Amino acid sequence: MVADYHSLTSQKDREALRENTLNIVKDYLAAGVDPEKMTLFKQSDIREHTELAWIFECLVTVPFLSQAHAYKDKVAKGMEATAGLFNYPMLMAADILLYDADVVPVGEDQRQHIEYTREAAVKFNNAFGETFKEPAEAILKAVGVVPGTDGTKMSKSYKNTIPLFGTKDEVAKAVMSIVTDSGLTRNEASTISAATGQAIMRAVPHAQNVFKIHQLFKPENYDELFDFYMNNENNYKALKEALIEDIEKALSPLRERRKEISDDDVRAVLTQGAEKARVHAQKKMKDVRNKIGLTL
Repeated sequence: MVADYHSLTSQKDREALRENTLNIVKDYLAAGVDPEKMTLFKQSDIREHTELAWIFECLVTVPFLSQAHAYKDKVAKGMEATAGLFNYPMLMAADILLYDADVVPVGEDQRQHIEYTREAAVKFNNAFGETFKEPAEAILKAVGVVPGTDGTKMSKSYKNTIPLFGTKDEVAKAVMSIVTDSGLTRNEASTISAATGQAIMRAVPHAQNVFKIHQLFKPENYDELFDFYMNNENNYKALKEALIEDIEKALSPLRERRKEISDDDVRAVLTQGAEKARVHAQKKMKDVRNKIGLTL
């Protein structure tokens, strides 16, 4: 799902919103998402999302929503504390519960939102009868938190991303800006490994932020990558150049595929996806309206 309604908490430029929607679908398709095997749609094309969100907002309390880590974090970073930002978890709950999801793949920072989703399901089920499944979060350890170039969580709003579909020069500029650190010396790492056993723990080498991102592109070559970093202590330029090359190997085929996807291709995929999603959403909301007494 393209979460265009969610984006309104921060996006106020209509042309940018349209462009972002087209671009994210092109990214999905270039990365290998197959619209014939799954349903890809735009949130705003399915009106049942906002309708169900309102119903959930009438069931949960303000103190409950005020505990949201994401809300407090964004407000602390200067984002305006709008009602939409505050109620965001209930729209996310509607996104999920409309389709009877069993599991939801999310990042670590979204764990609480799935807890909120389960709470919305429980509140409704207790009030009106068994209707919604209580989904579980599926968080892959390797990508539960993807580090950004500044060492914090990677996020466009933090301006610390590596542009996966940017040019090689743009990727190189982002990689070269990754914050480095002193890490551990070879002797320190060897001592830790010897003391704890390599099978239990491998010490993180120099340039930890670079290393953590590099692992994402070579997950099957941990030992080889670890040794490469330890053999290039303090040679941050060599480490970053190696990362740039590995990113380029992984992404250049996707970049070429993306060039072939037109705006009309995107519109066709979203129209097809909306038609499929709408069948499920309307069926679910018919049941919801009947249970809460809206159907006469």
